[in-house]
Amino acid sequence: MSNWFDKKVLVLGLSKSGIAAAKYLNRHGADVFITESREEKPEDKEKLEELSALDIKIEMGGHSDEFIKDSYIAVTSPGIPPHCDLMKRLKEANVHVISEVELAFSQTGKPFIAITGTNGKTTTTALTAHILSSEYNAVPCGNYGKPPCDLIDDDKIDYFVCECSSFQLEYSPAFQPQISVWTNFTPDHIDWHHGLENYFNAKARIFKSPQTPAFSVLNAKDEKLKEFSKVAGGTVFMFGEECGANCCYVKDGAVYYKRNGEAEHIIDLADCPLIGEHNYQNVECSVICAKLEGISNENIKKSIMSFVVPEHRLEKCGEKDGITFYNDSKATNPEASIVAINSFNNCDVALIAGGRDKNTDLKEFCDSVNKHIKTVILIGEAADRFEENLRNNEFDNIIREGSMQAAIDKAIEIKPDVVLLSPACASFDMFSGYEERGKVFKDYVASKIG
Repeated sequence: MSNWFDKKVLVLGLSKSGIAAAKYLNRHGADVFITESREEKPEDKEKLEELSALDIKIEMGGHSDEFIKDSYIAVTSPGIPPHCDLMKRLKEANVHVISEVELAFSQTGKPFIAITGTNGKTTTTALTAHILSSEYNAVPCGNYGKPPCDLIDDDKIDYFVCECSSFQLEYSPAFQPQISVWTNFTPDHIDWHHGLENYFNAKARIFKSPQTPAFSVLNAKDEKLKEFSKVAGGTVFMFGEECGANCCYVKDGAVYYKRNGEAEHIIDLADCPLIGEHNYQNVECSVICAKLEGISNENIKKSIMSFVVPEHRLEKCGEKDGITFYNDSKATNPEASIVAINSFNNCDVALIAGGRDKNTDLKEFCDSVNKHIKTVILIGEAADRFEENLRNNEFDNIIREGSMQAAIDKAIEIKPDVVLLSPACASFDMFSGYEERGKVFKDYVASKIG
């Protein structure tokens, strides 16, 4: 643990992780300055008063030279891009910038399990922490759960199971997890990283020297990651298919774990509360992590069976009269919806989709709808383009509704096996975010099924 007394530390951004870093550093003697680009809002009042009472200095509406000068180090909130003016100014002032995750890692000797990837991070993080908690004190943190700086003063914690975005890893040049997990890789955040290769490299750094983990866990079904496994550091485990001596995979309706060529049965899929190929991969990731940390097969199975899926991620939220309802509001782009849609086979599914259009290509989305969906109910600003694309791809069973409630009523009326909310769009045309959209869906479903 570093000695922070009399050191000036600059925290970039009034985010949850920024506040956690500021409070931690303040507790350990640093002179903390928070700089935030946006103007103050009424809802900031309480937290600003709390921070000021700790003698943490705060500026809103810009980044002054006064705050930057003589800083020992800067801790950045996720999302501040490396090519922005503030980062250029910090570089000119010779101020080293790190993430809140790296700060936490540097302050504790406890092991980190880092989980990154384009999709599946949150479920894998939550499930891994849940399984490890059967025998240890393991906490989910990072992008899911609390910022790790809120937790590192707790001596009782055994493992930090940390969901890591590419934004955080970009600023984590010394972060060295015990286990590094990469769920999958698809194009995302290209503008922020100034290119796809930079996005890939931001995630790849926690799998290679000088940040080599003891174990690298990679997706065998992702061709780019399968190729990357040849250069990944530590002992490499693959998931998604049976390959090599160290892997986790589904075979004959069950999950198996193999180490040094010896296979063990872990759980039958019939006993698993998560559905769909993507969720089976999340389970496989978590099984590998749990086995590497010595969790018994019995406790792994029990923990998987008792796991509750994180909210708004293909979340089962009710059944009535033969209809099962799923809330997948977190699917804010077509790629995420395709994963949910492909989870259903040989049943009558009514899909509720639409919202604020991201104008991404819809060809693969339409192909998946044609294979797996019987009825599409469209809402929101994107309804026109989605309907046009679906009809151009020879899918015509489309219904238009003006609200979430009307869409649910129509779905119940047609009596499918499954009603799936997986919008493939942002939510800001009708809701404050995907969380509110999912809550409205769940609350109205609850009112209908009693």
